[in-house]
Amino acid sequence: MALLDRDEIVARLEELDGWDLEGQALVKQYERGDFSGSVAFVVAIEPVAEELGHHPDVSISWATVTVMITTHSEGGLTAADFELAARIDALA
Repeated sequence: MALLDRDEIVARLEELDGWDLEGQALVKQYERGDFSGSVAFVVAIEPVAEELGHHPDVSISWATVTVMITTHSEGGLTAADFELAARIDALA
């Protein structure tokens, strides 16, 4: 999987709603209303991540789920990261 260059990252980031670039990762927070909603959202992410063979870093803080996506094996962002971000957004 090829790393995206800065221009490609900026262009693809503009196509996503609410995602930020933090270092070499895409990051977004989802407000889920309560802890149960947060856990349910993370559970919904799991089959998508498994289908794509690409797994985000996820943290839960009561009603907020923070998702961080990067391609660890490549040391940066690839097209797979943006595909996963879009698929997670579709769940929200």
